[in-house]
Amino acid sequence: SSQFGSSWHPPHPATSTKMVMMSRMMAVAALAATALAEQASPIGKAIQLLGDMQTKIMQEGEAAQKVYGEFSEWCEESSKNFMHEIKTGKAEVAELEAAIAEKEATLGSLAAKIQKLAGEIQVDEADLKSATDIRAKEQSVFEASEKELIEVVDTLQRAVGILEKELKKGGASMLQLKGATNLAQAMGVLVHAAMLSTADSNRIAALAQTSSDDGDAGAPAGAVYESHSGDIVQTLTGLLEEAEGQLEEIRSTE
Repeated sequence: SSQFGSSWHPPHPATSTKMVMMSRMMAVAALAATALAEQASPIGKAIQLLGDMQTKIMQEGEAAQKVYGEFSEWCEESSKNFMHEIKTGKAEVAELEAAIAEKEATLGSLAAKIQKLAGEIQVDEADLKSATDIRAKEQSVFEASEKELIEVVDTLQRAVGILEKELKKGGASMLQLKGATNLAQAMGVLVHAAMLSTADSNRIAALAQTSSDDGDAGAPAGAVYESHSGDIVQTLTGLLEEAEGQLEEIRSTE
């Protein structure tokens, strides 16, 4: 009728004694183990310290291995990059060397052209100098011819003007002119009468001689006068027109 049921029985006295004895023996064993633990504590502490060191070393080793792995990976990646850069650099060097070779070839070709052009320029400069010298001589001849013809035209204009006035007046000089049979005699009369200077007379005579040479080689200057029926004014006017024509011609061709 109790809570443990009808089958429960109190322990036997012998069993109780045994239990007490076992409890005492366990207590003694615990005290002995405590005593042994207190006696073996230095060795235990050393073992524990070694264990702790082993754990720490293993942890540090794992960390070092991790760092080494990362560093090794970085080195491998860097090596690949460097090899790629070296390969690229070699390719660029080859391209640059080819470009340099091409430029050197072009430079050599241009140097040859420059040398050729320099020779041509030297020839052109010599030709230019020669042409300049010729032009200078031509210019000098032109200026001299122009000056001479201007003086001749001026002389003939004055001579014609003087003769026209004197013919209107009449007089001894005009009678002498009418008796002249050629241009040389007529010029002599004008010079003698101080109507023309000897230099003017020489200019007119030279132009008349040139005109005579162009019309009939070897013909004397006096033939010009005779060919105009003794008209000295008409003769000088013709020479004036001829001189003006020559002056205009040399100026147009200059």
